[in-house]
Amino acid sequence: MNRSHELQLLSLEMQNELFRILDFWSKKAIDSEFGGFVGRINAAGEVVPKASKGAVLNTRLLWTFSATYRKTSNELYRTMADRAYDYLLDYFWDKEDGGLFWECDYQGKPINTRKQAYGQGFGVYAFSEYFLATGNKESLAYARELFALLEEKYRDPEFEGYIEALSADWQLMEDMRLSPKDANSPKSMNTHLHILEPYTNLYRAWPNEKLKERILVLIKLFQKRIIDPKTGHFNLFFDRNWTVQSEIVSYGHDIEGAWLLHEAALETDETEVIQSVRQSALKLVEVTSNEGTDTDGSVWYEKEGDQIDKDRHWWVQAEAMVGLMDAWEITNDDWYFQGLQKAWEYIRANLLDTQNGEWFWSVDDQGNPNAKEDKVGFWKCPYHNSRALIELISRINKLKI
Repeated sequence: MNRSHELQLLSLEMQNELFRILDFWSKKAIDSEFGGFVGRINAAGEVVPKASKGAVLNTRLLWTFSATYRKTSNELYRTMADRAYDYLLDYFWDKEDGGLFWECDYQGKPINTRKQAYGQGFGVYAFSEYFLATGNKESLAYARELFALLEEKYRDPEFEGYIEALSADWQLMEDMRLSPKDANSPKSMNTHLHILEPYTNLYRAWPNEKLKERILVLIKLFQKRIIDPKTGHFNLFFDRNWTVQSEIVSYGHDIEGAWLLHEAALETDETEVIQSVRQSALKLVEVTSNEGTDTDGSVWYEKEGDQIDKDRHWWVQAEAMVGLMDAWEITNDDWYFQGLQKAWEYIRANLLDTQNGEWFWSVDDQGNPNAKEDKVGFWKCPYHNSRALIELISRINKLKI
């Protein structure tokens, strides 16, 4: 099979899978009683009654349906994006102090009013994408307001970067953790990655010089503070002055961050920055491929000390595909393309839930699906896998094949 045919087949397979994923969310995840989308569907595909609803799930739903509508012009996805947009503004938006609450109950009442920087970042990502897809200027205004809040309330003027979380009225908090598994550190790689990502998208919609400046600062922070010069991996948690507070390696974030950093650099259109970031990005893909990838093309979850968690999480496999595609585009080295093909084959064989829809949360080292984690939940969203498919389809279609 020649390369042109391989790419065309890959694009078609991924398009079909994208539509299959969104068919699940459009049919099974709608909350027809209380509005928006349900907060939880378990691994067996059963809706969990009265589950709370998270800002991460709902902003990612808005981004996903907006991005797919922008690519396909399918009116169903526009309807789903409208639904997500309205629900976010009706229930998650703080009408007194601005910004997005972290969690609402099943009826839409805020039950965790903390304001994670991470959540505000995904608001920027979602509102900017909805504007790009629909031209809704109100949505762009919300994205810009969240950008202003991140700069005013969360930015650390002394050491640079952004603190993790504030209360509803923008006060410092003792517990700033993004999730129970995270360290209670004032700064994290994860939050900075998911501020860079939405800033890049907002810049597409609003090419503002201050925004570009902040993107460049974030890129520099990743290169100088977050990427470990000895290992080539991301460090994950930091004190205010960027003292490292963790030894965990997250293979999924390494390879996701590789292409997101490159994407951000490309949007700045700064030649020296692009060239520098390409070297950083390729190193991140290289260390993930060499240290965190099995012979079947799947990527392990994380490493702490000498212990490797070899579960294959859905989002890690999705991001690995984009990271490998991006590296192939930069280098034209077929080794990366072969890695992409193996990753996709692994996903098709192991992560697609053909019985209950969507993807499994993870499979273990023996290939057994995780029957405990949700199909829909606070963190289980269609963003990673749908975005990976959208990215790959778009990149393949841009090639001269």
